[in-house]
Amino acid sequence: MAALVAGVVAVPPVSAAPFGLVGWATQGGGTTGGGSAAPITVTTAAAFATAVQSSSAAVVRVSGTISLPSMTKVASNKTIEGVGSSAAITGQGLNISKVSNVIVRNLNFRSWGDDAINVQYSSRVWVDHNSFSNGYDGAVDVKRGSDYVTVSWNKFSSHNKTMLLGHSDGNGSEDRGKLRVTYHHNWFAGTQQRHPRVRFGNPVHVYNNYYGGVTDYGVASTVEAGVLVEGNYFENTEDPFHRGEGSSPGGSLVARNNHFANSGPGDQGGSVKSIPYSYPLDGASSVKSVVTAGAGAGRG
Repeated sequence: MAALVAGVVAVPPVSAAPFGLVGWATQGGGTTGGGSAAPITVTTAAAFATAVQSSSAAVVRVSGTISLPSMTKVASNKTIEGVGSSAAITGQGLNISKVSNVIVRNLNFRSWGDDAINVQYSSRVWVDHNSFSNGYDGAVDVKRGSDYVTVSWNKFSSHNKTMLLGHSDGNGSEDRGKLRVTYHHNWFAGTQQRHPRVRFGNPVHVYNNYYGGVTDYGVASTVEAGVLVEGNYFENTEDPFHRGEGSSPGGSLVARNNHFANSGPGDQGGSVKSIPYSYPLDGASSVKSVVTAGAGAGRG
């Protein structure tokens, strides 16, 4: 694929992006989850586990608050969605491991003990219109050779380690050529770090997100990664993006058409592989209003 060069400018349309699936999860055959399967509504952890672990395609609707006693495995071809604006998962999270074609949307994840959503050895995953707060480890972590993932229209608040992409510097044999993820129209409300922190994935696409008062850093590109940071709105964020993090060496990062309000300029360099899909791009100056009006559970 051709390379993107720092400084290349594209003029985006002014209309707000739609809520439909966009990005890497459209590739490799697309992501449909449970498709047209008859919905199953669950209200308990036991019923939830049975439904999401079924070998059949399923649309699983969460009603009320379900407290999971452990990380709960999710099988392939599943749509997991909240009913209304207050449906919640607490206690532990979802383990999307060695599967494909999964959608998670319209849920409030709170106070999880490990990761809220762990994606590993999996492909074609769409995490959309959820709210995440007050968890222990990652909110949405993608690792171990996973691919074709879109994370869109989510709200993250009161949390530290938001989104990890690639779990270690030494996992290149599994991760090279994979870990291709799109992050768009997410709202980071005073969270601390990893928005995302990227290893190996190239190209990773971070566009039209609102970073409001991020306290540590926004995006980090490390270890052979290539990240396009495009059309985002950074406000009160001293370190919007950089290369390298901790003991991890720097990857490539191309930044273009971003909006900065009381924020640092960021650090970029290198080139990134081209984006293979089409996408509507909001003008960066409008992203704050678009994202705060549309991101989070109950908004889509």
